[in-house]
Amino acid sequence: MKSPFYLRSLAVTSLLFLGTLAGQAETSAELISKGDAADKVFNPTQALKNYLPAEKLDPNDVGLLLSIARQYRHLMCDVAKESDKLKYGNISLSYAKRAAALAPNNSDAQLSPAITYGKMVPYEGKSEQVAASPLIKAAADRAIKLNPANDTAWHVLGRWHQSLANVSGLRRSIGEALYGKLPVGTNADACACFNKAISLNPGRLRHYIELGRTYAQMGDNVDARKYLEKGLKMPNKEKDDYEMKALGKEALADLP
Repeated sequence: MKSPFYLRSLAVTSLLFLGTLAGQAETSAELISKGDAADKVFNPTQALKNYLPAEKLDPNDVGLLLSIARQYRHLMCDVAKESDKLKYGNISLSYAKRAAALAPNNSDAQLSPAITYGKMVPYEGKSEQVAASPLIKAAADRAIKLNPANDTAWHVLGRWHQSLANVSGLRRSIGEALYGKLPVGTNADACACFNKAISLNPGRLRHYIELGRTYAQMGDNVDARKYLEKGLKMPNKEKDDYEMKALGKEALADLP
């Protein structure tokens, strides 16, 4: 039989061990700080290794949910298979929707689902694209109403108009017969949105490239070249700037 002294010593050792483990446990703030550091160098996998444990500690942190949604959007850029892109897109959407539900008066939270929908649309079927279109428009409108200085919201709204502006009458009729009423967008509205985004945040190359791509859609090759070249000369600062520049180069190469 073990002596009382031995049992007390064992108890003290166990308490010290547990105390050490408790002392080593990271707080949500510490984990988020590490995740933010990984986010700044475009490492979504490392960022999620910190953000996801932080979420377990604080599941209703809206800023954290938005950060997680953004990382899964970043992962969409890093994979080649469309099925993987949609997998990460759906995970991103679930976090974006949670943030939007928790923060109805937060412009960024209301916009996050629209950004994810926009990322997913190129890889979805026509019916899903049609269903997503009014959701993107409504989210962008809400975000702008909450914060008129949200340049990303203006950009998303510009992309919405741009994507619908050149749908031909025949394609629209066929699409509406198969999938339901299609909304209407215009190149002029797209240009207005991108110009507004540039005025709010002139340091983001995406605004210039999408404005250039819109002018190219309109047949205005002079302005298209001007804005495409300006955007392409700007330094990459964001995760998907690489993808954006690829689109810009393609549009520039297609100009006569």
